[in-house]
Amino acid sequence: MITTNKLERRERRKKSVRRKVQGTTERPRLSVYRSLSHFYAQVIDDAKMHTVASASSADKELKDKVASATSKSDVSKMVGELLAQRATAAGIKSVVFDRNGYIYHGRVKAFADAAREAGLNF
Repeated sequence: MITTNKLERRERRKKSVRRKVQGTTERPRLSVYRSLSHFYAQVIDDAKMHTVASASSADKELKDKVASATSKSDVSKMVGELLAQRATAAGIKSVVFDRNGYIYHGRVKAFADAAREAGLNF
């Protein structure tokens, strides 16, 4: 019996998702990454291979708000709102969501909901 660890399972899910998700110039890919202490997100144009907008919980703009946040989900919501503002400023209204192998639950779901409420369509 072969046992796999958590990272290998996430990598397998990530490859499965990325086979189906492709960002274009009109509809770029919104990719997320979460670590134990931070949450990162970026809007990527796969055709040009270039990042259109990005936001993270380590940004200087969010530093004070993150320190006063009560949960990691609250921090993810702040990152979602900030990314949506930056993407709309760059002229992006619609994206393809790449959850990067993470289960759509908890921080990832909180981020996605906040980005939708702030104006991104996906």
